[in-house]
Amino acid sequence: MAPSAVSPPDSPIVKKPKPQFTVEEFDSATAKVEDLIDSLIHNGGCIIRNLLTTEELAQIERDTRPYIEDDFAWEGEFFPKETRRVLGLAAKSPTYLKRICLHPLFKAVCDAILTSKFEYWVGDKLETSYSRPQLNSTSVFSIGPGARAQGLHRDDMIHHTFLPEITAEEYKPGRDTAIGCFVAGKKTTRANGATRFVPGSHLQLTSTPPVEEEAFYAELEPGDAFIMLASCYHGGSANTTEDEERLVYGTFVTKGMLRQVYRDPFSIAHIAC
Repeated sequence: MAPSAVSPPDSPIVKKPKPQFTVEEFDSATAKVEDLIDSLIHNGGCIIRNLLTTEELAQIERDTRPYIEDDFAWEGEFFPKETRRVLGLAAKSPTYLKRICLHPLFKAVCDAILTSKFEYWVGDKLETSYSRPQLNSTSVFSIGPGARAQGLHRDDMIHHTFLPEITAEEYKPGRDTAIGCFVAGKKTTRANGATRFVPGSHLQLTSTPPVEEEAFYAELEPGDAFIMLASCYHGGSANTTEDEERLVYGTFVTKGMLRQVYRDPFSIAHIAC
């Protein structure tokens, strides 16, 4: 009797190593724009230390504190109820407009990643159009003690963006629709609600759910900034302190052809990023 055929052993499952992501830190005095761009493309977010001085922060708070005090508790689920939020900061604080919205480092990063080029025919002439980024919304967030953690989310959800999974080497400017910048008005810690952020999530398939265990906490000293691509998962963390306010100035820039979320008087391309 012929020997029975022996089935080959199952082939081993080879798992691809997960890319290593980090959140790099730069000093505003020595940071190079190309290094910031490379860091954003690879990791999705980075920290810039000492973007603003103590005096500049004090002036911005003087400009905005009355509006914060006049705000009321947040209603709904997107923000915790302890949130106070003021919009239209570009019109309320000249220092904020000049030193955050129009900061040369932030502006150069937005220009490089969000500017789009489009070629089209008009009769027998090939025309070229450039759409530069626009200031989309300007706000301050005051998160009080007892606030719960915000759900991890991507800011580009408002643009109905659906992106395929890629590697950092495959990333090309134009993939993202927006960039956010968060500047700490006060010391921001994990305990008082620092933004948690999932490095590398900008390279995932859009429908991939967030993994809380992969989150990094962007702890900032006053005047530090955290810059992030809109396709990254992020969210405010819980403020577990008894008496600390998390004070953050948020600046959001989009591709120029997209509709603005909030209508600030200064939200126009020729003065924005």
